[in-house]
Amino acid sequence: MAKPEWLKIRPPAGTKFLTLKNALHEHGLNTVCTGARCPNVGECWSRGTATFMIMGSVCTRNCRFCAVDKGKCGEPLDPSEPLRIAQAVKETGLRYVILTSVDRDDLPDGGAGHFADCIGAIKNLNRDLIVEALIPDFQGNMECLRKVIEAHPDVVGHNIETTEEFQTVARDRRAGYNLSLAVLRNAKKMSASVHTKSSLMLGFGETEDMVLRTMEELKNAEVDILTLGQYLRPTARQLEVKEYVSPEKFTYYKEKALEMGFLSVISGPLVRSSYMADFIVEGFSKG
Repeated sequence: MAKPEWLKIRPPAGTKFLTLKNALHEHGLNTVCTGARCPNVGECWSRGTATFMIMGSVCTRNCRFCAVDKGKCGEPLDPSEPLRIAQAVKETGLRYVILTSVDRDDLPDGGAGHFADCIGAIKNLNRDLIVEALIPDFQGNMECLRKVIEAHPDVVGHNIETTEEFQTVARDRRAGYNLSLAVLRNAKKMSASVHTKSSLMLGFGETEDMVLRTMEELKNAEVDILTLGQYLRPTARQLEVKEYVSPEKFTYYKEKALEMGFLSVISGPLVRSSYMADFIVEGFSKG
């Protein structure tokens, strides 16, 4: 299926982009921006926002939409990673830092303690820096979730990824629609002040009713921020795209989500879960 015109992007460039690229290489850090082949890497890095992928580059789950390397066990945790991330943040002048990770079902706490250490290192560097933790489900272990919440991230995101009907098609069998809703609901229960966030990819074959019902259930789980974007097949090994959703349809979904009461919605063909994250949260602080 040929990509439509609205999915064409400019190659990344600019001084800020190159500075961050060099700093990441120097400190041996991974980003989901490059690991997941995000189409917005140039724009986000130039805006002073980046998503660090912690705990290595090997995921213990086998989601069929993702190009990240897979394995039964991930790489050994590096205790120096929190400080290396903080140093890269300092050198590049980032103002909004997103931390995400591969799934680490091979670790006793799913990596929650390491997540907390990374959040703490950045917060110790500068309390005014905004930190978003885009977390896995920790297999539903609420004590693992509490470790992350108690590190005081400003935003906690967990992506439901797709509608209920396509969960087993797109996601690893250990993930789940109700499990993801529970993670989001419990994050808000543990901290009323944290902003919660989730993301939907479109293009697997879902109907409008499926999308609207998913948005309603996310809102019922007290999710504050919603992003919607087009699924783009990273390589020939991942799921095929069933539909390229039009920009007009994304605008329609945004309007419906705002009517449901989400605090903020970013919706468009090239939108990813961390796209314009800094803009959203700055809007809250000014509002």
